[in-house]
Amino acid sequence: MFIYTTKTGDTLYEIGKRYGVSVEQIVLDNQISSPDKIVAGMDLVLPIDSITHTVVRGDNFYKIARQYGVSVQDLIFANPELAMARYITPGMEIVVPLNSIKKLGDAEVNGYAYPTISDQIVGQTAPYLTYMAMFSYQVKPDGTLYKIDTSRVLQQLPSYDVKPLMVITNIDDGGTFSSELASGILHSTSVQEDLIANILEILRRNNYFGIDVDFEYLYPDDRELYISFLQRLADAIKPEGYLLSVAVAPKISSTQQGTLYEAHDYNAIGKIVDRLIVMTYEWGYLYGPPLAVAPIGPVEQVLQYAVSEVDSRKILMGMPNYGYDWTLPYVSGKPARILTNVQAVDQAIKHGVNIQYDEKSQAPFYNYVDAQGRRHIVWFDNARSTYARLNLIKKYNLAGASYWNLNSFFKQNWLVLDAMYNIVKKWCIYANMFTKKVIEKWLFWYLISSVICKKIYNWKHCHNCCVATQNSFAKAKWNCLLF
Repeated sequence: MFIYTTKTGDTLYEIGKRYGVSVEQIVLDNQISSPDKIVAGMDLVLPIDSITHTVVRGDNFYKIARQYGVSVQDLIFANPELAMARYITPGMEIVVPLNSIKKLGDAEVNGYAYPTISDQIVGQTAPYLTYMAMFSYQVKPDGTLYKIDTSRVLQQLPSYDVKPLMVITNIDDGGTFSSELASGILHSTSVQEDLIANILEILRRNNYFGIDVDFEYLYPDDRELYISFLQRLADAIKPEGYLLSVAVAPKISSTQQGTLYEAHDYNAIGKIVDRLIVMTYEWGYLYGPPLAVAPIGPVEQVLQYAVSEVDSRKILMGMPNYGYDWTLPYVSGKPARILTNVQAVDQAIKHGVNIQYDEKSQAPFYNYVDAQGRRHIVWFDNARSTYARLNLIKKYNLAGASYWNLNSFFKQNWLVLDAMYNIVKKWCIYANMFTKKVIEKWLFWYLISSVICKKIYNWKHCHNCCVATQNSFAKAKWNCLLF
């Protein structure tokens, strides 16, 4: 796969002819609504790794390399038979290697979804997912949870080998994360016991694979109580084979101040959970000044701290699936407008403005003037920004990525992700008589357990790590993604 950035004067027809890709394929893969109207700076993903250039009169290595944006050395390397050639002649065919995306390894992929997600988007997105996290079961002060109807979505996931997670939040009746709501629960052991009992009932009834806890804006003084709650929850659900994930704010140090950060102890939480979702987005946010939503510098700074506190193979890096449109000049407290990445490009085309790319933040943006004469700036994601951040999974040896959220479909993202990583679909939580700690300590028992999995049930080798629990083998077989 190759990412091409459009230039002034480009047309889809000319791009397709140059790279041997049909206009229909370009339109489909890049969700282009008006094929006859494009602007400079648009990213296009093309399903090619190289092309063949037929030499015409006047061509030379330098001219051909410049035409396709590669080096002369790349041309020579791809065409070794021409290394000693003094000149090239019309009619010769030269392989032009493109700066295509290469596979970097395996990655787990989670995506948060509202129950309103359409069947079409479920079908389009599920092939690229390991988990889908249903957002959200809001906790009540008495330990009960608001019900949500996820049955329509959940019944579609098994055919894609996607494992559903239930998400619990401390969102109150006003629709905001409530410090007070969470604090009331964390200060009452009996309420926590009721909450955990209700969680287990929902996990069992809906055949969820696990749970993600997304408690935000906790009081700093509730830090230790939150850790105790997570441990209590882990002790209750892990013996039954359920995965525990926790979402945390994007911190850069253990002493970072602020209600969003202080109660999220990476080190302590990381020891309890199976997966830690680090929400590396919202630098540019709804009520804040115009910025890239996930600038690569701050994102990487958070990951550097995260891997210093938590096993990197537990970490899922947060990925935003949206952008913001700010009216200028920025007025504090005035919200931006949320838009999808596809809508952002369509809007640039509508106003006839070129898309720019900020190298420092590795993110696209543009400016335009609306019908009322007001100036705007838009920050969003495209194929290049997606590629830049997804490289951090390999760089920091992370488990994978987690998207907020899936309710809009951005095909470029999924094509880039799929080109870079093998999406983990085959990992299991299986049973044996040993605890996870013993297996981690003694490789011998790990190998014995793997043999049991493969011999007794004739399972294939698990694609990713197997987490030992105290389940029955029957429960283990049910939980394995190979089924």
